[in-house]
Amino acid sequence: MCDQLSRLEEVELRNIWGNEPRFTTWLAEDENLALLAETLGIDLEYEDQEVSVGDFRADILCKDLENAFVIIENQLEETDHDHLGKLLTYSAGLDAHTVIWIAKKFRDEHRAVLDRLNEITDDPFSYFGIEIKVWKIGDSDPAPKFEIVSKPNDWNPRNINDWKTKFWSELKDHFRRTNSNFKIHKPGSKNSVVFGIGNPSEFSLKVVLSHQKKRIGILLSLIGNDSKGYFNILKKSKEEIEKKFGEKLE
Repeated sequence: MCDQLSRLEEVELRNIWGNEPRFTTWLAEDENLALLAETLGIDLEYEDQEVSVGDFRADILCKDLENAFVIIENQLEETDHDHLGKLLTYSAGLDAHTVIWIAKKFRDEHRAVLDRLNEITDDPFSYFGIEIKVWKIGDSDPAPKFEIVSKPNDWNPRNINDWKTKFWSELKDHFRRTNSNFKIHKPGSKNSVVFGIGNPSEFSLKVVLSHQKKRIGILLSLIGNDSKGYFNILKKSKEEIEKKFGEKLE
């Protein structure tokens, strides 16, 4: 039994980052963006910072697995109307499917705006309100924590990850039962898995799970030296392939 327990101490955000541009630079780093993505249950692929939209600049631009834009707007203070207006401007100007607003604290009326947007917009549009906190215990290093305060109505990162883990596990069992050359060694909660085809691999087959669009996507990539020739062969067989597949393919 512990004789003494320490207490969590909240650290002032500006004591860590100083200003919002420094926070944006920190968040854009791979490991920090991955922490945010893990909190939301989505993949975020960094694209750029300070992206121009008219006379304004969006803090961070990312893409999701569907190659759709994700906007991240940052505040080290309580939310305000200025950042809300910018957020909506960036969303429209860049045709973003996912909007993430990060702030020290959300005012009730701004949280209500995001809740309402999630109610009246259909898939694949999603609006997230995130509060950023930094904690330490005694003299320990400060640790950031993202807390979701507004999200789409049916959004549950744990359920999303459970669904993905179940899908990959069942696909692994299917490959085993059918003696498939495809293998999934460690089923997890990933959004996608890539399979190489051929030896050496001339093709790759990528399977993507999209919770937002509620669909499974399959992407065949031609990666060998003869990719142009292979593409022409596939193009000539387009109607036959679509007939066997049962629907039109992109």
